[in-house]
Amino acid sequence: MGSVNDEKLVSVVMAAYNAGPYIEDAIESVLAQEYRNVELLVVNDGSTDDTEKRVQKYLNNSKVKYFAQQNLGQAKAKNKGIREAKGTYIAFLDADDKWTPDKLSQQIPCFDKSEKIGVVFTNFALMAEDGTILGSTDRKFYSGNLTARLLIENVVTGMSSVVKRECFDKVGLFDESLPMGIDYDLWLRISVHYEFFFLDKVLYLYRQWPGQMSHKHRDRYKNAIRIMQKFLDNNPGLLDKKVVNEAWAHTYVGIGNAVFEKEQKRWEALRNYLKAMGYNAVYWPAWKSIIKLILNRY
Repeated sequence: MGSVNDEKLVSVVMAAYNAGPYIEDAIESVLAQEYRNVELLVVNDGSTDDTEKRVQKYLNNSKVKYFAQQNLGQAKAKNKGIREAKGTYIAFLDADDKWTPDKLSQQIPCFDKSEKIGVVFTNFALMAEDGTILGSTDRKFYSGNLTARLLIENVVTGMSSVVKRECFDKVGLFDESLPMGIDYDLWLRISVHYEFFFLDKVLYLYRQWPGQMSHKHRDRYKNAIRIMQKFLDNNPGLLDKKVVNEAWAHTYVGIGNAVFEKEQKRWEALRNYLKAMGYNAVYWPAWKSIIKLILNRY
């Protein structure tokens, strides 16, 4: 690791809403980074708990900057942090999560692998409310040009990502009109111009606790469809029709699975599976779901 003067500045954006019990752990994990040239921008998105009081103790540290706003939502809070950031790279940390001390020192050098890389993201581990590590995920992630994969499924862990500042200059900030899925929308836009690099190391600790933001499955898929359609409308002809059809098929199978698993609505599930097959008649996940539905073994 070189001196601080050799390191490019990393701006860490932390949007916080009622994160009082956990935000000190999050802040400490940034200040404990082996990579020293860091600034932390905490944006309090209208918290009604003691979040502000807990952050105040860190404001004598020149690395920590604090901004308070009314409750405007995650996208506007993160965009506020990005606009105030001075770094070459922008990283994100949820106020109830933590980083390992070597996160940035492992991630930042990955940008040197290729000028085409705009985003570096890592694996993560689940963490209990009390900080106990529960284990890492078995999801599969990828590197390279991810536009086609991303349209089919979000294969980037947004929470662990470090993004070149120039990416935001190129494609814009988070879409503040979206109620959820702001990371997914951003990755799709960035993927048109930049590559992604997945570092398969657990450097992010994701805390699970009862008060976490959660979304109903119907709203989540409705929003995903909105994001996909917006991307396709803005980039006509970018992707092969076969890829686009697979993406829609994958989405409608997901909707069918969700409404059956969570609501036991068999006929609605079947309609979604058939809709998926309308995009791709030989899409095996759709056939598999229909067979399971018929056998009632879901």
